[in-house]
Formats: sequence, C-alpha cells, structure tokens
Amino acid sequence: MKKVKKRQQPLSGARSVNGSSQRHEEHVSWKKQKLVDIHQALNSDPVDIETLRQAAVSEGGLLTDDVRRKVWPKLLSVNVFNLPPKPAKNVRENHKDYNQVLLDVRRSMRRFPRGMRADEREVLQEQLIDIILDVLRRNPQLHYYQGYHDIVVTFLLVVGERMAIAMVETLSNHHLRDFMDPTMDSTKHILNYLMPILEQVDPELHDFMLRAEVGTIFALSWLITWYGHVLSDFRHVLRLYDFFLASHPLMPIYFAAVIVLYREREVKSSECDMASVHHLLSQIPQDLPYEHLITQAQSLFTHYPPTLLTRSAALQSHKSITISSFQDFQTSTLQQRPDSILRQQLHQRHNTNLDLVRANARSGGAHQLIKMAVWGLSATLGAAALAVAQTAMDWAPEFLLQLF
Repeated sequence: MKKVKKRQQPLSGARSVNGSSQRHEEHVSWKKQKLVDIHQALNSDPVDIETLRQAAVSEGGLLTDDVRRKVWPKLLSVNVFNLPPKPAKNVRENHKDYNQVLLDVRRSMRRFPRGMRADEREVLQEQLIDIILDVLRRNPQLHYYQGYHDIVVTFLLVVGERMAIAMVETLSNHHLRDFMDPTMDSTKHILNYLMPILEQVDPELHDFMLRAEVGTIFALSWLITWYGHVLSDFRHVLRLYDFFLASHPLMPIYFAAVIVLYREREVKSSECDMASVHHLLSQIPQDLPYEHLITQAQSLFTHYPPTLLTRSAALQSHKSITISSFQDFQTSTLQQRPDSILRQQLHQRHNTNLDLVRANARSGGAHQLIKMAVWGLSATLGAAALAVAQTAMDWAPEFLLQLF
C-alpha cells in the first residue's frame, strides 16, 4: 500500500515572518499613496488645502520634515516666496521682553536634539531669541508669555529662521492669539472648555474632579505650548503640530480632555483631593497612544463642538479673538497658488523690475549711476533667485523633486 506523504505545515515562526513582511509592505504602500496624494494637492491650482488638512490629521500625519516644510506654510497661508527678512541687528535694543525671552531660551536646552553640538545649539538659541523679539516688535498687539518659546523653537527646528518668522507671526495672530493678550483672562477662558467636555463624556469623572477641586491649571503648559514643553520625544510633538495646524484652534483643549479620559481609572483611584489629582495629571505619560487619542479628540470635537459647550456658565461671558476669527482664517487659505506658480510670478516681477530700470537707463543717456544701479539690481535679483531655488531644493524630498 502506497504511503500518503503528509503535507508539511509551515512553522509558526515562518508564518509570523510572512505576516510581518506583509504588514510592512502594506505600510510602505500606504505611505507612498499618502505622499502621492500630498504631492497632487500641493500641485493643484488652487492648492487642495482640504486634502492637505486631511493628510495632516490622519494616521501618521505629514510623515517627514521635508513634507512639513511644504505643507505647514500652506496650512497657514504663508507664501514661501515672500518671506520676511531676517531680524535686524538692533531687534534686541530696548525691547521690554528681551530679558525674559533670554532667560526662557537659555533654559530650553532640552528642546534641542540630543547630540547636537553646543555651538550649533547656541546659534539656534540666538536665532530663537531674535525670531520671538522680531514677531513681537512687528505686532505690538501681541504680548509675550512664558511657554511661547516652546512653540517657536519647534518651527525653527523644522523650517528654519525666515519661514519660522512668517509662520509664527500668522499663528500668533490666529491660533495663539488668546494666549497673547496682556492678561490671562482669555487663556483661562480656553481652559474652561475642559470640564464641560469631561462632563459630556464621563459625568462621574467630571464630578470626581469637581470634588477634588483640582481645576484645570494642570493643563496650562499643555495648552500654551501645544504640548512641546511636556513631551520629551520630538516626534510626538511634531505629530501633534501636524494635527493642531490642520484643526480648529480649540483642538489642543480637546486633546487635553482625551488625555484625562484615557487616565480615568488612575484619576478615580487617587485620593480625591486637589494635591493628589493635580500631581497625577500634571505628570503627563510619555507613552500615550497618540494616534488613538487624536482620533478620539476629533470625535469629541464633532459630537461636542464649541458652540454646544458655550452653554456652560463658565464660557458665556468672554469673547475669544481666536475663535471668532477662525472661520475667516480658514476661508483665506482656500485660494492659494501652488509653489510652481508663485515661483514664476516671482521671476516675472524681477524681470519686469529689471526692464524698467534698463529703460530708465536708456532714456537718461545711460548715466553711470544708473548703470551701477542696474548692475547692482541684477546681481541682487540673481542672488535672490539662486537663494530661492536652492532653498526650494533643500526643502524637496526626493519623491517631490518634480515640484520644482
């Protein structure tokens, strides 16, 4: 009788390896598709801002700093071909906030990448001081607060000095505007959204925190630094900045709510007194499930929007500049031209200016002074164009080189 050869079963380890490989391939494929979608959105005319927002909010965010350097300016309607100049050398002279900014920046060493050479960090710290003072000098309606430097340094590390100035200036006049009032009243108003959110989702947790009289001050540094001051892993900070830049300016307080809800068992297990609960909540865990919490924060915002929460007595009597101006700001981002068009416009303006100067030179008998002006302008514009092109190439990841 012929023996039937048994079919050999794959080892469990082999199945595990194959499954892991398949998941890796799916992840790579998903990432490539996301990059293609972002590339197409950036090249659309006008720029497809809704797709960019969705990419920033969805799993993984904007994936790389190269992509952030292209997308973050669009989310804030910043024209990268019309950036403000570097801060003037006298930006620090007689500035009322200089001493406080200097102290805060000197204490911010941990916000810079580990292993960075001391001389490199010191250069960035000097740039950080100048960026902050320059934005404040150009916007006298804005008032410095401790923690502002934690936001500015994030942009400096990702996009560089000049673009950081433009982005921080826009952000300060919109998303961060309430924090930059001369008093803390507007900031307290934003914090006051936290308890009504908790009340809607978990009344028992809300009541426990009321009995403990813990208040919301534990979340202050989370809110005013967009979590940059309290998270040690820069990747997590960047992921949240992707999320917040693409969202309503109150989203950081919704994110605070989901952190508290995530730790609900810990809170309820603690002593019901202010000191115990405040100590627990002020120590933010570093291993939070960020993607899950981002999804939860979005869900809470959809189900319990700010208009619903304002029925709370604590939220009725204050007008927020940040909230009231957000709709107009969102609308202003919808008609942006792609960078390829902006670059053409820049060159056209330069060429037009050169033609005008040359025409004036011819009509004036080619005076030596005008000749020198033409030469000087040509050299300046040539250098500017080269700088723009070089900067664009520096920003461009390999998969986006065709943008240029």
